[in-house]
Amino acid sequence: MSEDKQQAKAPMTGSKYVKMLLVLIMALLLFGGPYGAYIFINVLHISYLAATVGGFAMVIAGLVLMWYLIRTKIIV
Repeated sequence: MSEDKQQAKAPMTGSKYVKMLLVLIMALLLFGGPYGAYIFINVLHISYLAATVGGFAMVIAGLVLMWYLIRTKIIV
């Protein structure tokens, strides 16, 4: 009697479309963070400090999402 060991899958990453969407969101957060800060300052007229913190938060969120995607082996 042998038991099949099931690999632990991440709950949100079932279909290939969800995986693709997560990779696109990660790329937008990572590469769009500095542009987001620029848009916050010049278009929305938010203060420089708040825009910089917002752009930095976008980059950090992209890095965290990239770490998650690498850890769940969506990005190899």
